[in-house]
Amino acid sequence: MLKIFRKPLVWQPYMCHQNNYMKYFFILFSSLFIIQTSNAQIFRKEKVTYDANQGRGSTDNNLLRWGYFLGFNNYDFNFDYNQDLRDIYVKRSTGFNVGLIGNLRINDYIDLRMEPGLLISTRELHYSETYFSGSVSSSDLLREVKSTYIHLPLLVKFSTKRINNFKPFIVGGFSTALNLSSNENNPDDNSNGQFRTTKNTLFYELGFGIDFYLHNFKFTPSIRGAFGINDELVRDEDPSSPWTSNINTMKTRAVFINFTFQ
Repeated sequence: MLKIFRKPLVWQPYMCHQNNYMKYFFILFSSLFIIQTSNAQIFRKEKVTYDANQGRGSTDNNLLRWGYFLGFNNYDFNFDYNQDLRDIYVKRSTGFNVGLIGNLRINDYIDLRMEPGLLISTRELHYSETYFSGSVSSSDLLREVKSTYIHLPLLVKFSTKRINNFKPFIVGGFSTALNLSSNENNPDDNSNGQFRTTKNTLFYELGFGIDFYLHNFKFTPSIRGAFGINDELVRDEDPSSPWTSNINTMKTRAVFINFTFQ
């Protein structure tokens, strides 16, 4: 009789790779669609009158402007160690961003903006067996850190002079984030499988992008890096814990790719 052997350990990674490919395909397809549909407006020599005010005139010079953004994120941890052991490997995944924009015009080249948003991300920490003495189970070598941030950045945007229908810019500032998934106050620690992080985080941020002027709205793709300032690790009760004793500081760093509509 012919027997069929199943290999679940092979199928699961395959599905993970398929999901990643679908995410990258979606990003590429969305970008190509936007560029294709707006190409005639952006690159023609005649300037498009940016009018998001329903025919009542251009809003490009309004003191206050509003909008929203959608995007993707990639979060990581930056570790500083007490001893020279093998690094903790951080497996990153692509997360999702959504939020609002409030823009205060200072002059033709400088804007002050707030971008409150909801950011969702997951990271996995993989420990080396050298952190442990004696036998160790596979579950002890892995810790999952899920984060749901209420992200509140205050940014200054420095733009160049508008060139036909696009305007490059750089942006920088500071932000704070409230992690709704934080288990900072959980009495259980890594001895019970709980890797704890702080609830509040401070960042400084730097990035760049381009404003594209279209009929009825302004479309802005941008890339921004966020770099944690404070230590986010909540240490275990045991001072010799293999999960936290060798970590001097643990700070978040992240990359945001956002698509803004104003």
